[in-house]
Amino acid sequence: MAKYMVTGSYTVDGIKGVLKEGGTGRRKAVEAAIKAMGGHLEAYYFAFGEHDVVTIADVPDNVTAAALSMGIAATGTVRTKTTVLLTAEEVDQATKKTLSFRPAGQ
Repeated sequence: MAKYMVTGSYTVDGIKGVLKEGGTGRRKAVEAAIKAMGGHLEAYYFAFGEHDVVTIADVPDNVTAAALSMGIAATGTVRTKTTVLLTAEEVDQATKKTLSFRPAGQ
């Protein structure tokens, strides 16, 4: 499974929803959606600043992550940004790949 960090910023309607059902209600809803798509919610935090919520989830693949992101964003209650996360071991594998690339203008 691939690991993703999703940050979210609530709209006015999203904030009203949090006020109505609380933080645990939102976490349960997100966890259920991820589980239904074959994934696992690792972490769910509310935050101050640019983002209102930060989640880390294991999801089967990029297509599933896109479906979750689009489905949740389509509600109009939260704007999301999805970031693929890599382990240190995956970065080690990447550094061993050979790249043939010509820089622009050369």
